[in-house]
Amino acid sequence: MRPAHTSGLSEDARNELAAVVPHKTCDRLAELSALFHAAGRVHLLGRGRIAVHLDVASSAVARRAFSLLRGFDVEAEIRTYRTRAFDRRTRYQLHVAGDGRALQVLNEAGVLTASLAPLERPPKRVVSRGCCRGAYLRGAFLGAGSLSGPEAPHLEIRCTSREGADFIAALGREEGLELGVRDRRHDVVAYAKRRETIASLLASAGANDTVLVFEERSVVSSTKARANRLANADHANLVRASRAAYPQIQAVERLTRRGQLDALPAHLRELAELRVRHPTLSLRELALKCRPPSTKAAVQRRLQKLLQLGKP
Repeated sequence: MRPAHTSGLSEDARNELAAVVPHKTCDRLAELSALFHAAGRVHLLGRGRIAVHLDVASSAVARRAFSLLRGFDVEAEIRTYRTRAFDRRTRYQLHVAGDGRALQVLNEAGVLTASLAPLERPPKRVVSRGCCRGAYLRGAFLGAGSLSGPEAPHLEIRCTSREGADFIAALGREEGLELGVRDRRHDVVAYAKRRETIASLLASAGANDTVLVFEERSVVSSTKARANRLANADHANLVRASRAAYPQIQAVERLTRRGQLDALPAHLRELAELRVRHPTLSLRELALKCRPPSTKAAVQRRLQKLLQLGKP
């Protein structure tokens, strides 16, 4: 089982979802079902005996799963271990002994068949209501979900099989959410990249505060990007104006050295002085500084005249 990728938004969402308290038995069962389908593993112990464990990324999720199991009178033990990855991240496991009550609950949750075979997806009865579908999505994200953004927003829920990912995508469609499914090297994911879809899925699962944070970061990111584009555009405009003004200023300087500037008509002398004083202004801005204000076309004609008169 591959450890879940963790980001700040993923942690925010997991912590918030782990604090949601489902009051209906059907919701608790659906969430428990999703947790085991997303992060569970069945161990065959021989002689018809089995044990089940959950492997999750955070202590909040581990406590939530423990609480759900206790609510159904199922005993569990929480253990920790460190991954072999470079960061040696701590993971949490809930070990459930395969006694009669545990097997009964896992069968009701659609995790095991009556003959104790693992199911890739729960039966329809587990997610027949809208509240149950939201609870299942919550459990799936708690067990194997990740969220990133606001640039290139991406939400995904990892599954061990194509059937499991297709089930989550179908569940999303029933809630009006379009999720994609993609096969990867070690798993299959149901995913969303559209910001509206991600926000709706999180809201359906119960992560309303995370939705607000996600949207706020998206707005800030969009505003920063727009400000950067405007700043870059302004800089480019300044560079272009400066390059265009350089030969004009040289022409004025040559006219001055030759003593020809004072002999020019008033409107040319005025523009020559304005160009030397304001080398980065655009034609339109120069036109507004003329007295009386002129037009962009008239300023352009005058500058062309100055260039012609001030040739080397």
